[in-house]
Amino acid sequence: MCAERVPRSRGGGSLGLVKWRIGVLALLGVLAAGCLPVAGNPDGTASVPAAAQAVDTSHPTRVIGTGTPASCTSAAVVNAVALGGIITFSCGPNPVTIILAATAKVVNSTGPQIVVDGGGLVTLSGGGVRRILYMDTCDPAQVWTTSHCQDQDSPQLTVQNLTFVDGNSIGQDYDGGGGGAIFVRGGRFKVVNSRFFRNTCETTGPDIGGGAIRVLSQSQGLPVYVVHSTFGGADGQGNSCSNGGALSSIGVSWVVLNSLFGNNTAVGTGANPARSGTPGGGSGGAIYLDGNTFTLTLGGTIIQDDHANEGGGAIFFVSNDRTGTLHIDGSTLRRNPNDGFQTAGYPGIFYLGQGNPVVTSSTIQ
Repeated sequence: MCAERVPRSRGGGSLGLVKWRIGVLALLGVLAAGCLPVAGNPDGTASVPAAAQAVDTSHPTRVIGTGTPASCTSAAVVNAVALGGIITFSCGPNPVTIILAATAKVVNSTGPQIVVDGGGLVTLSGGGVRRILYMDTCDPAQVWTTSHCQDQDSPQLTVQNLTFVDGNSIGQDYDGGGGGAIFVRGGRFKVVNSRFFRNTCETTGPDIGGGAIRVLSQSQGLPVYVVHSTFGGADGQGNSCSNGGALSSIGVSWVVLNSLFGNNTAVGTGANPARSGTPGGGSGGAIYLDGNTFTLTLGGTIIQDDHANEGGGAIFFVSNDRTGTLHIDGSTLRRNPNDGFQTAGYPGIFYLGQGNPVVTSSTIQ
């Protein structure tokens, strides 16, 4: 069974209602030719708080398209995101891929809430040459709205029921770069029922990361939610970057629920700080988190078959002042090799934080 259509998660209800069971073959990433994994771990049972659930988009501010694939253009996407509000699509009854000719950029004065909902049918593509979606409250080109851009509560960006493919942020180095599909700094951000395939960012560098998503400076230190979403999960579909093949951040907390990571890679070499004679990088095959006080919570999530050239084939977690914490519950981490280093007793994880990782009802092997 192919999963070109993402089963839609509607706002206001339990994400358990949108589980689409396609059997163990999908979870293992052993899919028929041409098929892509569905969104999320269909067997994940982690409770999803109200703040992490899909937004109700039944009354959109604006609609991209007029009912046909041809009407769903790159220009329409870029314009709608710049205008903000609750955005949906009307591209016809079948799946559609929109290749962006320019990155869709959030204008910070259009908040407070910006939602992009693909209805389970829309794929946004960077065409292998550009980042797909960008929000940065500290970028004057996108309008400064406060005197404290690094800690403001809006815009609040949600992407849901979407697929992001072939994003590429190489050369997009404002605020440190990274985030092949999505870069976010400031405000709030969450991802619900979405998929990320073949996105990439810089292939070298000691602290650049996020083949799929890079996040900085979330309001009041509140977490980024990633719910019922998939990053890679099949041969040739993984995301990659120097560090953090799928996700990366500095000083940002994450809550990742009922999601699937697979076949993502940290392709840099030399670690962080970079060893003499190397460009640095190569840690966190799936997830790379750095900074001081931050947390990572995994619930009902599978991380498998990811790889790091240096440390943490699955997760690289370094809290510089050792105040950060890692919680893993009801999750499975397996077959995530790292060619360099990991924390003893935690295969695929390199962890420096407060105490040891807290692991409950989970398998790490």
